[in-house]
Amino acid sequence: MRGARIWGLMPAWVLMLGTLMVPLLIVAAVSVAERGSYGGFAWDFNPLSYRGILFSEDWDGNLVFDPKYLAIIARTLLLAGATTLICMILALPVAYVIATRPPRMKAILIYLVTLPFWVSMIVRVYAWLIILGNEGFLGRFWHWIGGEGTLLFTPGAMLVGMVYSYIPLMVLPVFAAIEKLDPALLEAGADLYASRWTTARRVILPLTWPGLSAGAVLVFVPALGTVLEPMLLGGGKQMMMGTLIQTQFGGARNWPFGAAVALVLMAMVVIVLLINARRAMRKEARA
Repeated sequence: MRGARIWGLMPAWVLMLGTLMVPLLIVAAVSVAERGSYGGFAWDFNPLSYRGILFSEDWDGNLVFDPKYLAIIARTLLLAGATTLICMILALPVAYVIATRPPRMKAILIYLVTLPFWVSMIVRVYAWLIILGNEGFLGRFWHWIGGEGTLLFTPGAMLVGMVYSYIPLMVLPVFAAIEKLDPALLEAGADLYASRWTTARRVILPLTWPGLSAGAVLVFVPALGTVLEPMLLGGGKQMMMGTLIQTQFGGARNWPFGAAVALVLMAMVVIVLLINARRAMRKEARA
C-alpha cells in the first residue's frame, strides 16, 4: 500500500523537479559563474556577483561600499509593503459589502472583482498611462487643482498601478473569511450597544485576520518582483528588483549578477512565506 502511494505521487515529484528545482538550480549555478566577454556567462566558478550587490571597485581596484542596490531593495520592500497595506485597507470594506449582499448580487460582484484577470496585465497598466497622463482624467484634475508636473513616472503612479493590479488577490480571501462569519456575533455586538467601529475592531477584524494574512502574502510576494509598473508607470526612473533583474539579463548582459539578484529576491520571498507559515502554526497550536 505504501509503495503504491509513493509510485502514485511520482508524477507530481517529477513535475516539481522539472519545473521548479531544476530551473532554480540552474539560476543558482549561473549566479556563481563568470560573466562572459560578450554577455551571457562562462562555466567558471566566481561568486563575486553577490559581492557586487554591496560593493564596487574604484579606479585602483579597491572595494568600496556602494549602497545603490540596497536602495533598490529598500524601495522594493517599501512599495511592496505599502501596496499590501493599502490593499488590506481597501479590500476589507469591499469584501464585507460583497459578503453581505444577496446571493445573485454577490455572484455579480465577485465576477466584477475577478474580471480584470481576464485582461492582459500590459493592457491594464497601459490604461493607467492614459488615466494618469496629462490628457487623462486624473492628469487633467491634477492640473485643475493647481498641481505641477505630471502624475506619471513617479513612485505614486507605480503605487497606484500596483494596488490596482493586485487588490483582487486581497479581496477574494478576505471575502471568503467574512462569508464564514456568524451573523449572530454581529447581532450580539449590537445588543451590547457596541458601535459599528467597535464591532469591526473587536469582532470582524480578528475573525477575518486569516483571510487578511493570506491576502497579504498573495499581494506582497508578486509585488516584490513586479516589472511592468516600474517600467511603464515609473518610466524606468524608479528601479525595483524586478526591473533590475530584467535589465541585467537584457541590456546589461550580466547574467551572473542578474541571477544573484534573482536569488536574493527569492530569499526574501521565502522569508515572508516562512514567517507566515510559522505564525499559522503557532495559532493552530494555541487553538
